[in-house]
Amino acid sequence: MSIIEAIIIAIVEGITEFLPVSSTGHMIITQELLGMTIDDFVKAFTVNIQFGAILSVIVLYWKRFFQSMDFYYKLLIAFIPAAVIGFLMMDVIDRMLGSVLIVAIMLVVGGVVLIFVDKWFTKVNPDQDIKYMSAFKIGLFQCIAMIPGVSRSAATIIGGMTQGLSRKTAAEFSFFLAVPTMFAAASYKLLKNYEIITSQNISVLIIGNIVAFVVAMIAIKTFIALLTRYGFKMFGYYRIVVGLAIIVMLSMGYDLNLSE
Repeated sequence: MSIIEAIIIAIVEGITEFLPVSSTGHMIITQELLGMTIDDFVKAFTVNIQFGAILSVIVLYWKRFFQSMDFYYKLLIAFIPAAVIGFLMMDVIDRMLGSVLIVAIMLVVGGVVLIFVDKWFTKVNPDQDIKYMSAFKIGLFQCIAMIPGVSRSAATIIGGMTQGLSRKTAAEFSFFLAVPTMFAAASYKLLKNYEIITSQNISVLIIGNIVAFVVAMIAIKTFIALLTRYGFKMFGYYRIVVGLAIIVMLSMGYDLNLSE
């Protein structure tokens, strides 16, 4: 992986990680468009640049992380379902990550959901305090995002809205929940593949994380403003267009399988 490729992938990660459009799906597609060879380091890089993305959440919302232990208890409860399911279905998830067709289908399905989600959940509880049971239910929604193309952000925000949270409150909790979830996934991947992080490619990983951090900070602020003002519909249409474009390319014989 070259430094230019690393920067491009990191930009895609930073922009899409907290948007309801599937960062994993977009990185898989970007790798194909760049004609990259998908080796073990590229796979590890794709996961480990999430360190930069989650650091942006901590920097932007640092005061929230010093509120109370109750805040951390709720994050832990919401994190547990994904931790359990992720551990039990690790091999299945890894196999799905190589399928662009799965990404395309889920982009379209998720896009349709996003077009109508604002109409489905119009009732907002005056009390925006997240209860423990609500945190757990949001965590269950996060498990759906293990399917590439679903979007962890979309799944958890919709999960929050089912609990009566406003779009803004649900989005912010989704950002907070990303910290333990992505940290655990990235740390596990790094420990599992530590031997492929050499002195030759460590600089690529560092640059990728720095780029993802800066871009994610901008993306979070922009997303909150757009979500509060316009809702999910624009993201839904975008997902459908991208997903259908990929399906058309596959039907025309383009080889977009990244499972090698």
